[in-house]
Amino acid sequence: MANKMTSEEIIIEIRNLSKIYSDGVDVYALDSINLEIHKGEFLAIVGPSGSGKSTLLHIIGILDTPTRGSIFIAGNDVSQMPDKDRSRIRNQVLGFVFQYHHLMPDFTALENVMMPLLIAGRTREEATRMANELLAEVGLEDRIDHRPTQLSGGQNQRVAVARALANSPAIVIGDEPTGNLDTKSSEKIYELIRRLNREHGQTFILVSHDEALARKADRVIHIVDGKIAE
Repeated sequence: MANKMTSEEIIIEIRNLSKIYSDGVDVYALDSINLEIHKGEFLAIVGPSGSGKSTLLHIIGILDTPTRGSIFIAGNDVSQMPDKDRSRIRNQVLGFVFQYHHLMPDFTALENVMMPLLIAGRTREEATRMANELLAEVGLEDRIDHRPTQLSGGQNQRVAVARALANSPAIVIGDEPTGNLDTKSSEKIYELIRRLNREHGQTFILVSHDEALARKADRVIHIVDGKIAE
């Protein structure tokens, strides 16, 4: 089958995807998943601990590979790609926000957001300008010179969101991005992500344990025992 998907609106297509761990007996982390995700969609993936939701997200993020089945991202069958090409798609098409912000502690907020821009080949002047704009967009224009230890948990996560958006990825993936925050900060981060999704038209895919926040997404997928629950 050709790499290009038939519908331009479908940015991710998952076909009969399974992830199996074998240790004398096969354990299905994911079992025959079929899923289409559309360009600009805000999708939440929820499920109990051990349900397979994070495994699915890691495969979508090209951080893991399926045992069986295929996943197409932006028209490319990444399940069949060599590692070098998978890395290219991950760097050019995807942005990541994790539960723990993973900011570099000795760098300022500005420097943390600049880093992916510099890696992508931007000049220092370009990277500085773009990072300033991104931090202003997430409401941290007055915190650009602060290091992570000088910022609150919610502020650090805002820096992480700005960093994820640095190279204008088509798809932004969040693995419990509010899971380490208090309720008020969680709601603010979720509202920020939702606003950015609407304003930029980027596809956002979030794993969340918080059903109330997840219901604010365009669509909620429930994963139970490695399967999509109807």
